[in-house]
Formats: sequence, C-alpha cells, structure tokens
Amino acid sequence: MVQRSPFLVLGYCWMIVCAFAANEAPGTKNQGQAAGIFRPEPGKFPPIEKAHTYMGELAFVDHATRRGTLRVKGPGIFRSTEPNPFVMLPYGMVFYQGAPADLRDLPLGTMLHVTAFLPPDPKLSSVPVLPVDNKDRDANHRRGVGVFPAENHVLLLEDEPSYCQRRGLYWKLKEIETQANLGLVVASIGPEGSEQKLTVDHATRLWRGQQQLSITDLIAEGAWNASGKKLLNGQEVRLGLGWKPCPDGIFFRMHITDIWLDDDSMRRAGQRQSEGHRVFMRSRWLPGWVDAVEYGKFGRATVTVTLFGGKDPSLYDDFRKGGQVFVNGAENTLKHTEAGSAGPSQMAARGPIVEISRIPGEAPTGSSGIQVRFETDLVTEGLRPTRIVRLRPASWPDVHLPREEYVDGNSGNLEERFPSPATLPKY
Repeated sequence: MVQRSPFLVLGYCWMIVCAFAANEAPGTKNQGQAAGIFRPEPGKFPPIEKAHTYMGELAFVDHATRRGTLRVKGPGIFRSTEPNPFVMLPYGMVFYQGAPADLRDLPLGTMLHVTAFLPPDPKLSSVPVLPVDNKDRDANHRRGVGVFPAENHVLLLEDEPSYCQRRGLYWKLKEIETQANLGLVVASIGPEGSEQKLTVDHATRLWRGQQQLSITDLIAEGAWNASGKKLLNGQEVRLGLGWKPCPDGIFFRMHITDIWLDDDSMRRAGQRQSEGHRVFMRSRWLPGWVDAVEYGKFGRATVTVTLFGGKDPSLYDDFRKGGQVFVNGAENTLKHTEAGSAGPSQMAARGPIVEISRIPGEAPTGSSGIQVRFETDLVTEGLRPTRIVRLRPASWPDVHLPREEYVDGNSGNLEERFPSPATLPKY
C-alpha cells in the first residue's frame, strides 16, 4: 500500500476547506472588507482596545478544541437566553482565581468576563459566524440586545476574582439577610459601583487565611446572623461569581460561589491554581508562533518564535540560552501534530537555544514578550512564519498525549485540523 506523506494529506485538506468557503453562511461574505470592521491578522497580536467585552455564564466546554458556550448577560430574561458559542484565539488567555488556567479548569456555571474579536477568517471559524453588528441587534423572545455577539473569538477569559485583581477592584459587602437555606447579600464594586443584590447558600465557600469556612462558621462566630439582616459595613472582599435559577422569579441575579475574606486567602487560591497549571503545561508544552526562519546550508535553519502570554513566569524561565528545545507544529486549537504512534517529541524539530530576548516596551495582550531563537537541522512543515507551534525545554517530561489533544497528520481527517461548528450544542 502506498504511504501518503502527512504534509500532502494536510495540503489536500486545505484545498477542501477552500472549496467549502464558497458555501459559508449567508451574509458573511466580504464582511472583513466593510468599513470600520476589525479582524485579527495572522502573526499580529490584536490591540485590546479594538475588542468587544461582555459577561456570561459558562454553559458548555470542549476543552480539546478550546471552544465552549456562554449564556451572555443582557437586559432580558437570563434563563431564556440560549448560550452563544465561543472559541479561544491561539494566543487567547484564560485566568481562574487570579492565576493562569485552561478551559478545563473552569467549572460550569461560572460567570466570566470576555474580551473578544470577530473571527479572523470567517471561512475557517470553528464556531458560528454571525452578522458583524449582531451585538447591537435585539434577539427578541424576551432576551434583549447584545446576547449573541459576533465577537466570539476570545483574547481574554477571566473569572470575577481574576478580573478584579487585574483592575485593582474589591467588592464591598454592605449587608446580608439570611434565611433557612438562602441568603441575600447587598454589595457594590469599585469606588462608584452601584449596589447589587447577590445570593449565597450553604454551598458557598468562604476563605480566610489558611481556613476554608462555611456560612455556619460565620454564624457561630457572630459575624453573620442565623436569620434576619446584618450590616457588614463595606467589608472589602473578593468574590467568585456564578449563576443559579432565582427563586423569586427576577430576570437575573448572580450567585456567590466563593468569598475570599482577606488577601492572603486569595493569594493561596492563586498559588493552588498556578501549581496545577504549571504541571499541566509541562506535559503539553508552551504555545507560540513562528516569527522568522533563516535558512542555512544542508537543511539547517535558525528559527525565531514568540511565546504566547498568560502562563506562569517560572515556565518561561525554563527556556535558557544553550539549552535544548523541542518545537512541534500545532493548529489554531493548539493541538499538537502527530503521525500515528509518533508522539510530539518524535515529530518535533530540536536544537540548541542561541538567544532568549524580550521585545522592547510593554508586550501586547496575548504575548509573553519573550522570543526564543534556536537552531535546527530539521525544518518541518510547521516551521513557517505565522504558523502556530508548541515548545518545551529538554528538561520537561517527554510524554504522549491523549488522542483528543493531537491532530493525526496521517489521517486526512479535515474535521481534526479545521473543526466545524457542527458539534456544538443546538437549542
């Protein structure tokens, strides 16, 4: 039987995708050419000021393809709003409890802050492509305006404490009214924040220093009442927020999943999340993209890669001049490219790091600002400018990945390399 090169198969898949482009959804053609419309470009980190921001409840996650759905907060009835699909940009960053995270770390039901853009290329979007002005359209059926934004390619996804830490904000607790199984907290955020009502219940976790507490513990201390109202005098805290159906029938009310009563408890939560994420990334490698390839003699090359941002600083510190680095091609989903039983290290280009540098000035959102320049005698198809790659120093573990986390270059399966929106939930 004739063996096909994985690169020829992938090239054939690309031609199929281009043929499918003519059948894209009505109204999406030539959107990128319309005046005033911004789309991210390959090899460039988009300016965050051009992004659209919104908030929503995480309803579904497909961690292997870095996709999910969010029930977007709007003026209508929240429970009636169908979750809107989103996908992380290759350099898109996730933060949970103030620390770097992966989509798999986020519990369903978490309220998230979203910073997102229109699809860079609508023809290759793995989530539905919507009219570019969809955030300004009324969704009707009691859902309101803005709940199905076309900006569904995410640069930054943050839970409430991560968002507040980045912006230097605290929630101020004004009062709590406790009942048998449910409490109602009056709180505000920021120096000029208006008061909001949020729910708590006996599943709400409270953190103080090294302790994990419950509402019952605070009642026993006399900090909260067993029933009735208690003034809390603007106590500054950090909150984890989710959503649960409201018993009093109002359109929308956020639920408090966690309360960090002091900075030490918040710091410890970030440390726990960071440690788990560091272990995870060492087995999956850091993502980045190829900036330049300088070709030498006899198949050698010097390659410059910019590492994406949003990872623990200690991971970047493991890349050192003179050390060996492994670099494997990846897709926009950040899935490794493999071939049959060959793992990422077997498929990777490798060689010595000749330089570690930082780009001048402040790194744009999505970038670490760190560039790795290395030499190799194996120039794989993935080592092309603007292409996505994953890197690891030789000191990190050499492990094989679960099947859903890599693209088999020998399979010729178009859906693996260019996931379609077909697998997302329909309502």
